[in-house]
Amino acid sequence: MTHSNPFKTLLVCLVQAGSVFFAFSAAAQNTSELGIGVGGMVYKGEIAPAYRFANNRPAATIFYRKDMSAPITLRGSFLWGLVRADDANVPGVNGNTAPLHAHRQANVKGNILEAAGAVEYNFFDYRNRKEKVHFTPYVFVGVAGFLARTRTISTAGGLAAAEQSGSTLGIAIPAGIGMKLALSPRWNLGLEVGARKAFTDELDQLGTETPLLVNTHDQDWYFYNGLSISYTFYKISCPDSYKANPKLLR
Repeated sequence: MTHSNPFKTLLVCLVQAGSVFFAFSAAAQNTSELGIGVGGMVYKGEIAPAYRFANNRPAATIFYRKDMSAPITLRGSFLWGLVRADDANVPGVNGNTAPLHAHRQANVKGNILEAAGAVEYNFFDYRNRKEKVHFTPYVFVGVAGFLARTRTISTAGGLAAAEQSGSTLGIAIPAGIGMKLALSPRWNLGLEVGARKAFTDELDQLGTETPLLVNTHDQDWYFYNGLSISYTFYKISCPDSYKANPKLLR
């Protein structure tokens, strides 16, 4: 008696469902978007070991999307945002500042510039004008290059240097979720929340500090959450019958 692999069964089902979705979405391949967004950027690292909403600082993005099909969209974007965190805001178990952070008394300020490419998966065909609600949730994943320029200051002198500053160039993996709403055939509203895993421990310039003061086994992250608005461009393809006989258009 043989037992089927549940993972393989699920994979086959997803592939079949995806092929059906692609087969009925050829019209979506002729649309693209140009948009802007504003929101907040959050740093997570030595001085902020957990995501903290209060650490949000202003951020802005500009992006271009190309619909390959109804479910699949390719996106290129530039993102810029400020980052800030303070050891004094890290709570301990008793409600006071955590002991390590109270001893170190450091804070970081700076900004991050990112260029990224991503693939988005839309769960619904929100451009279909036959539907009453032109809305879809989506997920995305991609790859990004970033330039982080930050300065870290220790007011207690707990670090090797009271002030450390510099620029860090690196690669990150952006991933997250979002929602799209077609306000009209041309205008769209979006909401997105995403995380970026940075393959470096130097966003806060503390990667080379003594292990007594920092976690040398944990790399840094940064996050973006924001609202966007975009404009849709349509390219209407001429049917083959008209291409072969232009007189039909007269």
